[in-house]
Amino acid sequence: MGFEENIRRVVPYVPGEQPKDKNLIKLNTNENPYPPSPRTAEAIRQFDPGLNRLYPDPAAGKLIRAIAGRYGLEDSEVFAGVGSDDVLAMCFLTFFNGGKPVLFPDITYSFYDVWAELFRIPYEQVPLDEHFRIRPEDYDRACGGIVIANPNAPTGELLPVEEIERIVGAHPECVVIVDEAYIDFGGESALPLIRKYKNLIVVQTFSKSRNLAGMRIGYAMADASLIRWLNDVKYSFNSYTMSRLAIEAGAACIRDEAYFAECCRRIMETREKSADMLRALGFRLTDSASNFLFATHPDVQAKDIFDYLRGRGIYVRWWDKPRIRNYLRITVGTDREMEVLGEALAEFLRRIATALR
Repeated sequence: MGFEENIRRVVPYVPGEQPKDKNLIKLNTNENPYPPSPRTAEAIRQFDPGLNRLYPDPAAGKLIRAIAGRYGLEDSEVFAGVGSDDVLAMCFLTFFNGGKPVLFPDITYSFYDVWAELFRIPYEQVPLDEHFRIRPEDYDRACGGIVIANPNAPTGELLPVEEIERIVGAHPECVVIVDEAYIDFGGESALPLIRKYKNLIVVQTFSKSRNLAGMRIGYAMADASLIRWLNDVKYSFNSYTMSRLAIEAGAACIRDEAYFAECCRRIMETREKSADMLRALGFRLTDSASNFLFATHPDVQAKDIFDYLRGRGIYVRWWDKPRIRNYLRITVGTDREMEVLGEALAEFLRRIATALR
């Protein structure tokens, strides 16, 4: 068979489509519809491109200090990486090295099982209940670690902090990762629990609520011992992960608290108006605490809606997977973008109704 038999083969994560046409309405990858903060824009303008001839600070010290200051932490309690994907991958590689399976929901961020397969980590997918919610009691068993996206993606459902604590407290023998990519859109962070539980890691990102998906900035917050072990693995893998520009932009961004809060407020308001609009059209939705809506229509296949919207230049997300095959995940865009989406959906449903007469 030759060299092919020694190649590591995995089924990769499939990201949302990134269309080139700027005139499209892009509601498929949960990016923030608003531009980066003024402070961030100014930091980017002032950045000296000549500095790119030098390696960046491997510790991303300026960014780490800004994040730690924002959350009232010590620098030693923060780890930064190239987006939360990089941070989570480092967490998988660092902390899930035992023989017992790592647990995470059957419907959740679809990179988790990819990393588990890539790093040869045993895992089990724990089914959500019939309402797409996590049941903490389902995690009351021996395991090698737990990963909870909260709010969950793609369902948007939020698990209360007391339920997160129940899971963390029941498993002192392993690390529990809480992936809070969407926590700023209406949820309560589990971050205060890191003072009480040394086995908890809270991961967040600049890609959603901080308007900087293109800069690829993510971070983990945990007891200093966990952060130290994360850094040991990072420095054994790639010391210079973050660009100089990303460090500068991220440090400026997290200091612009007023702009951050205003963008989150606008997105949450638009989310609720859009949810009402979808319900008026006959859609059923989960209770989203994120910057997206998870919707299904009882009379129309999600794939048909997906194809129609794509033909109209409106991109949403659809997965050909069991349990969620008839659901669409719709990013919350601007008010106008969501109005155009509603008009397109109303037209499609009128066509369906006419065809059935």
